[in-house]
Parts: sequence; C-alpha cells; structure tokens
Amino acid sequence: MVSGVQYGPVIRPGKLPDIDRGSTEDVAEADRAKEGERFAAAAAAVATRLRDRAAHATGVASEVLAATATLAQDRAWIGAAEKRIKEGVPAVRAVVGAVDQFVDLFTQLGGLMAERVTDLRDIGNRVIAELNGLPEPGVPLPEEPSILCAEDLAPADTAGLDPTLVVALATTLGGPTSHTAIIARQLGIPCVVAVSGLEDVAAGAMVLVDGTRGTVTVAPDRAAAREAVAEAERVAARTAHWSGPGATSDGHAVSILANVQDGAAARAARETPAEGIGLFRTELCFLNTDTEPTVAEQADIYAGVLEAFAGHKVVIRTLDAGSDKPLKFAGHSDEANPALGVRGIRIAERNPGLLTHQLEAIAAAAERTGQQPWVMAPMIATADEAERFAGQARSHGLIPGVMIEVPAAALLAERILEHVDFLSIGTNDLAQYTMAADRMSADLATLTDPWQPAVLALVAMTARAGAAAGKPVGVCGEAAADPLLACVLTGLGVTSLSAAAAAVQSVGAKLAQVSLQQCREAADAVLATASTADARATALAILG
Repeated sequence: MVSGVQYGPVIRPGKLPDIDRGSTEDVAEADRAKEGERFAAAAAAVATRLRDRAAHATGVASEVLAATATLAQDRAWIGAAEKRIKEGVPAVRAVVGAVDQFVDLFTQLGGLMAERVTDLRDIGNRVIAELNGLPEPGVPLPEEPSILCAEDLAPADTAGLDPTLVVALATTLGGPTSHTAIIARQLGIPCVVAVSGLEDVAAGAMVLVDGTRGTVTVAPDRAAAREAVAEAERVAARTAHWSGPGATSDGHAVSILANVQDGAAARAARETPAEGIGLFRTELCFLNTDTEPTVAEQADIYAGVLEAFAGHKVVIRTLDAGSDKPLKFAGHSDEANPALGVRGIRIAERNPGLLTHQLEAIAAAAERTGQQPWVMAPMIATADEAERFAGQARSHGLIPGVMIEVPAAALLAERILEHVDFLSIGTNDLAQYTMAADRMSADLATLTDPWQPAVLALVAMTARAGAAAGKPVGVCGEAAADPLLACVLTGLGVTSLSAAAAAVQSVGAKLAQVSLQQCREAADAVLATASTADARATALAILG
C-alpha cells in the first residue's frame, strides 16, 4: 500500500481489440523470411519505445522501463517466436505461443521470476499491436482526475502515468513491493494492491481509495468521501512544510535518507530534505549490458551519486543480481528456485572478479570526489560471509556493512556485527523469506506485508544487536516509506530510514509529530499482535 486518500471515477486499462490469434493457416515457405523480418521489426520498435521512455523517466520508473525494454528483446522468448515463424506459424500466433511458453515457465519457477509474467504479457500485447498496425494497449488518458483499477499494471503503463489525472491506483494482483506500489510511491499517489472483488467494479463507478488503511470503498457517501480527501490534503500540506533533519517531536534523531539507482535519481533526491543516500542500488550498471562494465565506467556512475550528496552519508549496495535479475556475463545456471539460489553476494563466489572490480570502482569514485562512502553486501546469511566481505571492503578503504534480508542474518546479527560497522534491513526480502511467501503473489500479499509481527520481531532483534554493539541499524526496504510504520521502526530501535525520494517528506513529517516514547509504545504493542491488520490498527490508535 501507498498512503493517501483519493476519491473519483474508475478508469481501466485499454485492451487489444479482438483479433485472430489462433488462425491455423500457415505461412508459405517462400514468405517465412519476410514474416520473420516483420516480427523482428515489431519487437525492435516496442523495445525502442520502452528505452525512449526510460531515458525520459527518472528514479525507479527509469530502472523499471529499462528492464522491461531488455525483456522485450530477450533472446529466449524472441528465439522461441522466431523458431515458430520458421516452421510456418504466422507472426501474431508465434508471439502468442512464445509468450505463453515463457509465462508457464516463469509461473513454475515462482519466486521473483513470477513478477516477469505481467511484464512479458504486456510486451507480447505491444508486439501484437505493432504487427497489426494498432495503437499500443495501455492506460487511457482521462478527462478528469480518476482512479485506475486493473487486474495488474504493466511497468510500462505505471511508469508513464500522469499523477494529476490518475490520482490513485488499485489492483487485484500484486504485493506490497510490486512495481505498481513502488512506482505509485514515487509518483506520490495512493495505492492499494491485492484487492479482492475489484474486477466487479465497473468503469465510471465512484470509489474511495485509502492507501493508509488499505481499503477501496465503492460508491461511498459523497460528502464523507470528500471530507476524507480534504483531511488527507491537510495532512499533505503539513508534510510539505517539513524540511528536516529527521527527529521525533522530543528531539530523538533518526536519519531520513533516500533510495536511488543512478546520478539522475540522486540529483532529484537532493531536492528533497533527504540527509543522504541509504541505498544506492548499483544493478543498473550491470543489467543492460552483455559484458561486465569496466572499473572506469562503474566509477563514473558511482561518482555521480557521491557528487550529488557531497558531504553527506552515501550507502552503496554491491551488486544484487541473480533471481529475477540475471547477468548475461555471469554464467548463471538454471535453478529450480532462483529466489533461493545464487543471487546477491553469492554471485561473487563464482565470479570473484565482479566484487573486486566493483569495490575498486567505488574506491576510485571515493578518491575522485573526496567522499567516504559506506558499502554493504546483499543476501548475507552467515557471519563468515560478513567477515570475508568486510575484509575486502576495508582493503579498499571503505566502511563495510551488510544487508539483513535473510532470517539467519537477523538471528545472528550480534555475531555479524563483530565484523562490520553497520547493518541495513531490507524488509522486502526479509518478509518474503521469513514468511516463506513469494512477495509478488496477490494470494500471499498479507503474508509478505512488512507489518507482519514475525518480520517486525526480526527487525527488533537486529536493532537490539546494533544498540548493544553501538553500531547503526537502518531500514532501506519499502517499509521505511510507510510513515506510520516508520514510527514503529523507530520505536524498535532503528537509527535511519531510507525510502524513495517521494516518500522522504511524509516520513519525516510524521516522525516529527510523535515522541520517542509513543514510538516505543507502538512498537511494543505491535509486537504483541497476531496479524497485519491488528498491527496497523494498534499503531494507528497510539500514533494517530
């Protein structure tokens, strides 16, 4: 969910008109090469448009669109379609067959690979539209501020929304960390995902979306709905005046930081009251290339972020690839369950040069900018892994830390802190692994909600270990972008909160309205609850 309240008429994404996708008539052998060229041109046109959108977008939207453009020309499904065309299958039917083949594969793999299903279906529909000379399917441009409701939303559609016309989102599928929720947060519009019965709400129906409570109300009382929106706007106005630094109403300091993935996003975050960067995702350097970027190429990208926040804290996460983010040059093998496979720091075991070169590049960027970055490794599960990483980081003059995403790391936080200088909790993956639930599954969205008491118990355990060692423990998952939950995290002992730049002010403003004692009371009460609904309601009662 993304907090906020909006009221308006429902709009729904446009779909391809009914076209013959199942014709049994084959292409004559003499025409198959031309049909293949027609398909290749259509796929390339779709990828080019997506790349152009990525170039004009910023932040997470740019990253998502770039990844979708890469998938649009992925050799696996493209090759499957080309094979069908060479056998005489018309291009449209070949696209349908190839997409269905890989949708089945991604679904069977589960985990984060399941996230790619919506992306791939969207790409297939765009290619089919191109082949048929039709407009791209997608979100209509409403004439008045409206609520976009859908089964799910493709990244290409979500990233291109105009937040002045599409003022809230609601989907049947998706989880709290889906692309839809993440981009909605960047756009600053309310969002509720995994809504049952949403498919029965007709276009044009008036609905009230309350992202704070996670509810969608159909045909509410008009006056009451407008008052709810007005109150949310009053809260937003108070939020807009917050300028930092992060602290509770009684002066307990909590650093409010931003999550970024490149220099452009860092410069945009610099326009907010963010006190630094709590998560610099470096994957963008690696994912859209066939070869490993050079040390110099990486250093240029890292320096751009360090320069944007000169004199401020910058935490750089080393490469977090694998699973749904495979590297073309890392020699990934097929895995039955890639979310539990070789990803994050584990890639360095097979490709030690990747980590070495990245640390060299970070050190070079630090020397060039005169900055002292903090650097952390993802997917650490043991104290031994933490010790090895810390040794490598320190050998390059960097401040070492690790991500707490695996329950084993939370349980062993005290031992891990013997080797590193800080911890950062990634609540997205911590929820997934703690609850044994695919974070992209709509059916399991309640389990992967960061409000789960079990997940928060591990956060509390990690924060206590940090306090005992006198070392900082931050949160950089989507949980830190929820203003109410941010207060609970503060009460648990978290020392910094890093969120999407669009969420910085709302988190800081909410924290400034409550005391540390209130945060601690809310944290204790939440840990005693048995469900996400009870946890959220309990926190609301104490923190308002």
